[in-house]
Amino acid sequence: MAIKKDKVDVVMVGLGWTGSIMGMELTEAGLNVLALERGDMRDTNTDTPYPKAVDELKYSVRGALFQDLSRETVTIRHTLSDVAVPYRQHGSFLLGDGVGGAGFHWNGMMYRNLPEELEMRTHHEQKYGKKFIPEDMTIQDHGVTYKELEPFYDFSEKVMAVSGKAGNLKGKIVPGGNPLEGERTDEFPTPPLQYQYSASLVEKAMRDVGYHPYPAPAANASQPFTNPYGVRIGPCNYCGFCENYGCYMYSKASPQTTILPVLLKRKNFEVRTKAQVIKVNLDASGKRATGVTYIDAQGREVEQPADLVLLTAFQTHNVRLLLLSGIGKPYDPVTGEGVVGKNFAYQYNGGINVVMPKGTQFNPFIGTGAGGVGMDDLNADQFDHGPLGFIGGASIRHVRYGGRPIKQAGTMPGEKVPNWGSEWKASVQDAYQRTLTIGMSGSVMAYRDCYLSLDPTYKDANGQPLLRMTLNWKENEGKMLTYIAGEMEKVGHAMNPEKVVKAVRKTGSSWDTRVYQSTHLTGGAIMGTTPKNSVVNKYLQSWDVPNVFVYGACAFPQNMGYNPTGLVTALAYHSAKAIREQYLKNPGPLVQA
Repeated sequence: MAIKKDKVDVVMVGLGWTGSIMGMELTEAGLNVLALERGDMRDTNTDTPYPKAVDELKYSVRGALFQDLSRETVTIRHTLSDVAVPYRQHGSFLLGDGVGGAGFHWNGMMYRNLPEELEMRTHHEQKYGKKFIPEDMTIQDHGVTYKELEPFYDFSEKVMAVSGKAGNLKGKIVPGGNPLEGERTDEFPTPPLQYQYSASLVEKAMRDVGYHPYPAPAANASQPFTNPYGVRIGPCNYCGFCENYGCYMYSKASPQTTILPVLLKRKNFEVRTKAQVIKVNLDASGKRATGVTYIDAQGREVEQPADLVLLTAFQTHNVRLLLLSGIGKPYDPVTGEGVVGKNFAYQYNGGINVVMPKGTQFNPFIGTGAGGVGMDDLNADQFDHGPLGFIGGASIRHVRYGGRPIKQAGTMPGEKVPNWGSEWKASVQDAYQRTLTIGMSGSVMAYRDCYLSLDPTYKDANGQPLLRMTLNWKENEGKMLTYIAGEMEKVGHAMNPEKVVKAVRKTGSSWDTRVYQSTHLTGGAIMGTTPKNSVVNKYLQSWDVPNVFVYGACAFPQNMGYNPTGLVTALAYHSAKAIREQYLKNPGPLVQA
């Protein structure tokens, strides 16, 4: 028999970025908020102090901050006729674990959407005609516009002390920033991080070719900053240990460095770790959540009553919990009916490797998580897709992440080199100082046969079905990245290199889950304008169970060329405002079906 706890106003499942944001907003509104985190408590001073934080073997190779896949993982297949198999080792994407979630070990790439991306179907139908969108492509509008979200993007950036340079400030194009971005109401909180030598070369080449480079926005503070919550954030020291690591300098934005120092001290907030939520509990009508059930550290089943249930875990976990709890109708790719699990997407990435003449000294060990040079000329619909025959684009950037000896000591691009021995050593030595990569982070559209469901065979350590991913690359994305790679070769050659080597998969190849690509998994609990086309409304409120709200990239109807955190946090603040100003005064649907 389950242990029953005292009722709280709000229970949150997960304490990463969205959980931290919603915890701050709702405790400030006077509510008693409980966060249930399935992993360990993590904090900067105890988990990643220097020099403990810069252990590449522990964090990058052995994945100390990642989910234990022996207890819970996902299964993956390419097509509806395939049998899915478990994802046993972290490869293509890296699932976080513990307080802070993936927000503790991310790089800090913090972008706003280009305005047309939030109105994807409407924009393309009006500009290119309805027939331009393939029948099996299920893209749709988010149901919220850039103009509506702009104040929340702005606040998120201030919370994170994001470094960068505005390019469109109150409708005026500002030199030095991104002229293609949506209009901003304010400058970035901190100035851009300084370019490394390689970024300076890439920026000049982009301009020479006719593009519009700008300093990439980074949640790596360039100078000391006090955020709106009163938390002091330190300047980045270019240590080269961002992705896979906590930030011992308190300069990379994470829940631990921006929000939790205040939230954890509030008397109306509590976090319970080692609490694996297995179900959202519903009343007899199935239209109201009464709380959640979780498994505690001792393996006991615990019932936690609450008035509001917020799913603030990672994309995959939120969708799985909806399916396990029977909230919303599961998506059926054959009939096209249902919405939970629909429009699962990923990112389609590639790059251009540039080898400069011998004697070039890039000093790659001087690295940041997100600071560098980017451009949007080939992103979203910033270029004419009409004659090209595909939808989507890529954000393009050159960032020096570091020069670590295990994972970042690459051999000479384009050459077949043994994995060990004297030839390998010579190639690493030759390549280390004079190679650079221009990365292409490509969008992925939603398709009828790419979705999430419960696996019929495999279960987790608690005996519950694993989440099953059905996804493969499509011709549209292959065409997109092939075209963009060709354009970026021109940038590479403008640098007068020794050689340029494309790193782009062949069109028609399948998703290879063994190789890391990104952790930008989206969809499955998508937002939209009606219960027929979405799981949640514009405020991330469940259409079916109005006292359940679902956060994170699972709400994206399709993926974009940018990293997801900017939109994820803006949507959370947008939702929090609606809960505080509307829902609490009159609990019920915030948007009528």
